[in-house]
Amino acid sequence: MTAGFPLAVIFGCSGPVLGDGERRFFGESDPLGFILFARNCENPGQVRRLVGDLRACVGRSDAPILVDQEGGRVVRLKPPHWRAPPAPARFAKLARRDPRRAVRAARLNARLIAAELFDLGITVNCAPVLDLPRADADPIIGDRAAGDTPDVAALLGRAACEGFLAGGVAPVIKHIPGHGRATSDSHKELPLVEASWKELERVDFAPFRALKEMPWAMTAHVAYQVVDGQAPATTSAKVIEEVIRGAIGFQGLLVSDDLEMRALQGGLGERARAALAAGCDLLLHCNGSIAEMSSVASASTPLSRAAAGRLARAGGQASMPQAFDAKAAAAELDDLLAAAS
Repeated sequence: MTAGFPLAVIFGCSGPVLGDGERRFFGESDPLGFILFARNCENPGQVRRLVGDLRACVGRSDAPILVDQEGGRVVRLKPPHWRAPPAPARFAKLARRDPRRAVRAARLNARLIAAELFDLGITVNCAPVLDLPRADADPIIGDRAAGDTPDVAALLGRAACEGFLAGGVAPVIKHIPGHGRATSDSHKELPLVEASWKELERVDFAPFRALKEMPWAMTAHVAYQVVDGQAPATTSAKVIEEVIRGAIGFQGLLVSDDLEMRALQGGLGERARAALAAGCDLLLHCNGSIAEMSSVASASTPLSRAAAGRLARAGGQASMPQAFDAKAAAAELDDLLAAAS
């Protein structure tokens, strides 16, 4: 680990305006970046001010600002100030009838999301979801998924990533190496997947392998019996080395899912140390509690040289947005989705 780099952490904040305690804490702990939730997003002017204040705390105008703007159930920027993007499953439905139009619709939708995020100073979107939903699994993934087969998830996931990148926003493919088979919600407990290596590689890993060149990925808090039946991917060196970096071949920036989730064991400091030791480049803590963030910060380390290199490469993948007619794009998207109905 290298001193002088920011802390290998992405933190949330508690509300729409930073308190004095938050400003002090972020200035002292120097996290790499921040993540926003609905509690932080009231209107465009307020979000722009908050984004500017967060970056000012750490003295870096390019500090990554993340959000989960997937569409459907999972959106942080909501009407009336922002568009309500459709659930990804709507594009998968269209793909069953017309794959070409589905790709166009998914790319347009992502480009529209990116335009809204870029306008606010948000540079990273935690989407698309490449997990493959199953009828016998927990519904936490469901209509959030880019597709319901490996080929469709890869096709539409790539279209979404291209739309985000064209709009100056880095996508985060998630939840690597696959959450779709989990029969429980990792927010509540640790799911254990018992599928064979052959089946996981053929199905679950395939969309991630197809998009392995993307700049960011987020880990699954899921244990895979065939690889490591004790620890979730986030804290398993074996899963990260053999599956994520190995079989899948992902070499981008790897961020943990939220450390607060109950799938992880031990205190927050223990979770932070375990995730970094396993090979995560970055930690994610979302709820904005200064007490909890302090525990994470004290157990964390500066960004490694390898992670800094991945971050630099990730920054180079998103384009400076070109002229874009959002109104025309939204009308075309509506027409494509209407045809699917």
